[in-house]
Amino acid sequence: MQTRRIGDLAVGAIGLGGMPMSIEGRPDEARSVATIHAALDAGVTLIDTADSYHRDANEVGHNESLIARALASYGGDTSDVLVATKGGHLRPGDGSWTQNGSPDYVKQACEGSLKRLGVDAIGLYQFHRPDPRVPYADSIGALRELLAEGKILRAGISNANPAQIRAAREILGPSLVSVQNQFSPTFRSSEAELYLCNELGLAFLPWSPLGGITHAAGLGDRFAAYAEIGAAHGVSPQQVCLAWMLAKAPVVIPIPGSTRPETIRDSVAAERLELGAEELARLDAA
Repeated sequence: MQTRRIGDLAVGAIGLGGMPMSIEGRPDEARSVATIHAALDAGVTLIDTADSYHRDANEVGHNESLIARALASYGGDTSDVLVATKGGHLRPGDGSWTQNGSPDYVKQACEGSLKRLGVDAIGLYQFHRPDPRVPYADSIGALRELLAEGKILRAGISNANPAQIRAAREILGPSLVSVQNQFSPTFRSSEAELYLCNELGLAFLPWSPLGGITHAAGLGDRFAAYAEIGAAHGVSPQQVCLAWMLAKAPVVIPIPGSTRPETIRDSVAAERLELGAEELARLDAA
């Protein structure tokens, strides 16, 4: 199995994004737990979540709690599993998203995540989304305080542009280990951030790498090259997509969301798929 690094930790090259298990259209808990267990069986050691991954206003942290229960009920060793969570992005319960990047709120959100995950320190805590009402340096300063207090072990940022990545690196130094941005065949706008992360040695975690919940299944219909190359290798277009991302840079760790055991197993198999230079060029051009 391929491994990649998030700071001082080696993790599997493919992670699991937990969001689809907790928002609208989510499966029942038994299937979600089975999906998480299947990911662990397949060698996944990075699970991504957030306190805002929930559907209703009264269930903040639904996904964090779900992951904690799934890990507790797993029959194998989970000591090497890194659960990465986020704070600073909120869902009021009406389907909308808002931001709160005030330092006090970020620290309050971290306290809630600690309780739901049932840990003394969060392995990777990420500022979820910049708040235009709060200076970015103030929000990142809250992560620095959480690190100093031992409540988080590593810090990350999400939905950040190159200037924000450099600013966070200036504030946090080597404790900044990751950047989580949207990146997929449909959404290529974060390619500059991906290459900056490679330059700085930061893990780059593409969210919605297959195009998002409503589009992942039809990826091969929208991008013929992925379907054609997948057919030539006897694998799914989704595997081709994830293998293409892994080939972008050694810091890339895609975190596809999943709600079924078979889809996360298919995603993890992408780390074994080797694509040739001509195939990669076709996918880049698609």
